[in-house]
Amino acid sequence: MFVAVTGAQGVVGRAVVAALAHAGHRTRPIDRIATTDPDVVIADACDYPRLRDALDGTDALIHLAGIPNPHAADAPTVHNTNVVAGYNALHAAVECGITTVALASSINALGGAFSRRARYDRFPVDEQHPTYNEDPYSLSKWIAEAQADSVARRHPRMTIASLRLHGVTESRDTARTRLGPADSTMAINHLWGYVRADEVGRAFEAVLHATWQGHEAINIVAPDTISDQPSLDLARHHWPDVELRGDLPGNRGFYDCAKARRLLGWAHTAT
Repeated sequence: MFVAVTGAQGVVGRAVVAALAHAGHRTRPIDRIATTDPDVVIADACDYPRLRDALDGTDALIHLAGIPNPHAADAPTVHNTNVVAGYNALHAAVECGITTVALASSINALGGAFSRRARYDRFPVDEQHPTYNEDPYSLSKWIAEAQADSVARRHPRMTIASLRLHGVTESRDTARTRLGPADSTMAINHLWGYVRADEVGRAFEAVLHATWQGHEAINIVAPDTISDQPSLDLARHHWPDVELRGDLPGNRGFYDCAKARRLLGWAHTAT
């Protein structure tokens, strides 16, 4: 399959391009940052005509371009960039006859790491959990998913997956270093979660084989936490009022990824 990948020079982009190549796909890497790599097509996802031209002739789209957190720019820029880039990617795919699209969403579409104090109704957190987002990045990811719902209703033959990534990193140890102490506000709000970049690449490649139509948001998170404390102890200490709807044995993660197994055949491998 010939796959267009926006944001191809980022951390996730490099992992996705590598996974696609390993699986035997051809790629058209797209990025707004100039590079000496002749294979990279320079196009800003917020420039619709340029993006539309960059997708022409490809079979599928993996859209990763965007601002990755609410601190990388001012709030309007974070929000508007991600929302416009996401809509442009979806509409350009439609115009190019592309029916398989995978979008980089985030666990934070529900609110979480960047909230003053995250709110959770139940553990583990599945894709049906309500959103309590309050920062521009998390809001932009939620809106991008709503846009995907809209496009899928309009074009029912499309397969669109919003992969909710969580703290993409090289390893559990790297994630632990980045998040800091397990009792920090960031780690607590983040539910001590992470996902390895190589596993993210596998998940995006798996979308290319999906046989269902419509739009689905799908959790892509490691099955364990970065903390050495038992997850049940973490829940009882930091989230005593949150309903437990499943077991949290050992260091099991706080996110339910059963949907990824069911729809994509994906499960995070051991570290």
